[in-house]
Amino acid sequence: MEETVSANKEIRSSSKFIIEEWNGSSSTKLFKTATITASPYLSIQRSGSRFNHVWRRVLQAFVPEGFPSSVTPDYAPFQVWDSLQGLSTYIRTMLSTQALLSAIGVGEKSATVIGATFQWFLRDLTGMLGGILFTLYKGSDLDSNAKMWRLVADLMNDLGMLMDLLSPLFPSAFIFVVCLGSLSRSFTGVASGATRAALTQHFALQNNVADISAKEGSQETVATMIGMALGMILARITMGLPLAIWLSFLSLTVFHMYANYRAVRCLALTSLNIERSTILFQHFMETGQVLSPEQVSRTEHVLPTWITSWSSKKVKLLHANVRLGVRVSSLDHQEMMEVLLSARYHYLKAKYLLVEREGIINVAIHKNSTASDVLQSYIHALVMAKLMGKSTSVYLESQSWMDKQYEVFLQKNTALSRLI
Repeated sequence: MEETVSANKEIRSSSKFIIEEWNGSSSTKLFKTATITASPYLSIQRSGSRFNHVWRRVLQAFVPEGFPSSVTPDYAPFQVWDSLQGLSTYIRTMLSTQALLSAIGVGEKSATVIGATFQWFLRDLTGMLGGILFTLYKGSDLDSNAKMWRLVADLMNDLGMLMDLLSPLFPSAFIFVVCLGSLSRSFTGVASGATRAALTQHFALQNNVADISAKEGSQETVATMIGMALGMILARITMGLPLAIWLSFLSLTVFHMYANYRAVRCLALTSLNIERSTILFQHFMETGQVLSPEQVSRTEHVLPTWITSWSSKKVKLLHANVRLGVRVSSLDHQEMMEVLLSARYHYLKAKYLLVEREGIINVAIHKNSTASDVLQSYIHALVMAKLMGKSTSVYLESQSWMDKQYEVFLQKNTALSRLI
């Protein structure tokens, strides 16, 4: 933390000199720590109690410098719920690890070292391969859907712990059960680490990503130590009591899922993804106004798409009717002719092509397109999807809307304007 010293000279007499010491991270976050007076002898009067000084020093290990002005408003509530879910995770880890070691044979004379080592090796190998495969298929989606994957990562971790706890009940299928649990946790490791990096960038307001990351590590360390201590106590109390173990595990799991849901619901991300762009567009098309990030966050879904589609069948998800980045070679002969005609008459200046196929708007992007071109193509596709079934000349009406309203839409939305 920077230290700022200001000297106020008060010459009440020819021999009096006063220096005030101020401490803080910025000119707006200063507090007086001491007053030094020379009149004619040197005297130091410290401001504030020693407890306050110690408390501020301890706090510096856990919150970013300049907090709360150096982070976004959703940082504090997210960290509170995230720490609570982490605490429940470490408590349950002790229960699941105890069950796993029991299933491997720790403490039994019939168990062999080589057998336990081989089982543990297969478990870890499955997790490593699972992490690579998950990165291959979903790695590029973690940034744009950080909230959803953050929640999914912890749900997969719950599944992995459940498999460990079930492993002693199925000795004949022990390897399969623990490998399934390891596979679930491998998804957690990749998704949790990647989404945490995306969220840290969101929280940082003063180029303090490293500081926020370091302080988050301190918070997690404290949660780990407390969770492990409570977990050891709980494991000791419930030892030999299967019903108590399962009740404790399931109760903590329910709380863990609730805390995770509340944590991601606290986030008001200012970056755009497919769903947030759709919410902004639909509201603007209906009202002519643009929602704030907080309003969008209350509207968007944080659960996986298939769960959202199943639980809200009556809600029309407009972005489900748009497919961004389709290959032209995947189109049939008639659709290719439609693309050529569209390119000739409607999209002479745009770096994208739109093709309607069975109610789905397919978007082909030019190889030299920029982020603003991709955004424009997606909004244009949403306009077409919105007009489907309401107009006989979807191409012409959608192009007319883009010519008249698209620039207005951008100017009213600062998140979109940054892409231009």
